[in-house]
Amino acid sequence: MAEKRRTEFRRMQPEDLEQVAVIEQQCFSEPWSREGFASSLRSPDTLYLTALEDGQVVGYCGLLRSFEEADITNVAVQEDHRNQGIAEGMLVELMRQGREWGIERFTLEVRISNQAAIHVYEKLGFTSVGVRRGFYSKPKEDAVIMWLL
Repeated sequence: MAEKRRTEFRRMQPEDLEQVAVIEQQCFSEPWSREGFASSLRSPDTLYLTALEDGQVVGYCGLLRSFEEADITNVAVQEDHRNQGIAEGMLVELMRQGREWGIERFTLEVRISNQAAIHVYEKLGFTSVGVRRGFYSKPKEDAVIMWLL
């Protein structure tokens, strides 16, 4: 029987940024830069978490707070660590900490073709409320707008 890996979730640290930037490059056609993440870490209205296994960043997620609402801005897991519950675990922890921060509602956009992510969000209670036409480029694609109220 394979040993179950232990995933630790914690606030993103400046020393995580190199690994985060690599994962971002691997996962997205229009990736954020390392400096973009560094800038977000300095903002009082953002919260970013990393998922670590054996001290290595294997995923991250973040939100931008606006009063009692938050936009989940990034969710990414290294390809070889997907389908292990890491994204779901990160999001549960992100929203738990967000609620402690006074956030009552969460929203996000997701590529309409990303059924795996949509399934995770629905499992967490998000519902689709509409579509943003042409939201993504490279390739051009619509986004599903989802809310958790």
